[in-house]
Amino acid sequence: MKILIVSDTHRKNENLEVVLEQEKTIDLLIHLGDGEGCEDYIEVLAECPLEIIAGNNDFFTELPGEKIINIGKYKVLLTHGHYYYVNTGIVRLKEEALDRGVDIVMYGHTHRPLIIEEDGLIILNPGSLSYPRQEGRRPSYIVMEIEEDGEAYFSIEYL
Repeated sequence: MKILIVSDTHRKNENLEVVLEQEKTIDLLIHLGDGEGCEDYIEVLAECPLEIIAGNNDFFTELPGEKIINIGKYKVLLTHGHYYYVNTGIVRLKEEALDRGVDIVMYGHTHRPLIIEEDGLIILNPGSLSYPRQEGRRPSYIVMEIEEDGEAYFSIEYL
């Protein structure tokens, strides 16, 4: 199973179009917020199931602010991250994820990619496809692959 994880596209979907073409067939697209009203377009573009949540710039939307989903054997918390002040660190986000008993927490908001594992928790941020803020400022996303043995593997990819 191949999952594409993106965030913070901010109505600039050209890079998402490139990534979807580049990655070819995906089984699930996860968008972690700040699509800014483009959820219908993103759903059509994905040509696969879509899990999408609201970010801090998704005004007047009916999208949920957070969601817990299951991917294979993993319980996953999807959040934009602004509720947990992730711009100042991930301590509150990590505490919330552990309190909720999830295996993986995925967030956006900082526009900086991250994959870490601490205390049995996998923490992912795909960065931003539109306004990257990390050194080098390359648009980024994460590919999650679940192997036949059920184990998940993650990689940060760049345009």
